Amino acid sequence: MSQNLRVMLQSFMPMSIRLLKYAIMKRILYDGSKEFAQNDVDISKYVLSAETKVIGEKLSEIGGRLDYPRLTKELAQEIETLWTDPAIQETCLRGNELQVPDCANYFMENLQRLSDSNYVPTKDDVLNARVRTTGVVEIQFSPVGENKKSGEVYRLFDVGGQRNERRKWIHLFEGVTAVIFCAAINEYDQMLFEDENKNRMMETRELFDWVLKQPCFEKTSFMLFLNKFDIFEKKVMNVPLNVCEWFKDYQPASSGKQEVEHAYEFVKKKFEELYYQSTGPDRVDRVFKIYRTTALDQKLVKKTFKLVDETLRRRNLFEAGLL
Repeated sequence: MSQNLRVMLQSFMPMSIRLLKYAIMKRILYDGSKEFAQNDVDISKYVLSAETKVIGEKLSEIGGRLDYPRLTKELAQEIETLWTDPAIQETCLRGNELQVPDCANYFMENLQRLSDSNYVPTKDDVLNARVRTTGVVEIQFSPVGENKKSGEVYRLFDVGGQRNERRKWIHLFEGVTAVIFCAAINEYDQMLFEDENKNRMMETRELFDWVLKQPCFEKTSFMLFLNKFDIFEKKVMNVPLNVCEWFKDYQPASSGKQEVEHAYEFVKKKFEELYYQSTGPDRVDRVFKIYRTTALDQKLVKKTFKLVDETLRRRNLFEAGLL
């Protein structure tokens, strides 16, 4: 890790992680347990013990501040105590209703390490941290694999997918080589952060359909990343895929790993059908590839980008009449 990057992470990451932990405990789980205790039929399972209620009130007060304190060993212990309370764990099971981020378990399980006075973020900490993309962020990187030393540079533009972000970027993409569309396939039972009445997968479907029809992408290659497969394969065993309106015709066929694959192939087919339904006759020759991805798996991401690189190179050679 370069010195500049290390310094940046040491200052930025602890602040981001502090914000994330207090937000999880205060605005999501603690407040969520109180809401469920008032409205659920079986309220007893959402009632905190006397000790954890005191801790919860303290962390709730901290979570309401604009300046979060540094995570000390004492605070970490209190957060752990609250996190392991049965009422909070029961609330966490309904995390899809409360916007609980995917990384909650990871950071709660690493509280003691994160609270060390000499803490330096690891690669896994960086990968698990969630920062909402706003505006347009440009990232430049070299090809992977045998083309690594070609001297070529890819320019990747990371854009915010939220509704209020789209108007900031769609007009910028005349002449792009490819669109990488990331769809979080584990979010089929979750609602939007900005609209709690709208299913996230239904919104993803509508956004993908809209992007496919944009005139500026008429001849642009499309790489669809069906992301967060690691979370999807655990969730689909407990939460029926057909809770999502788009997947209402899904019928489970097996159990265990076979069921996971069956469910994944069903979702993949839905996206394929949408692509071809939304692709006019004048756009049938553009490249379309689907990749199963887990963003936290660095080896898999590297392998996927290598495949994307090879696909784009073949496309360029074809357009140049060399294939």
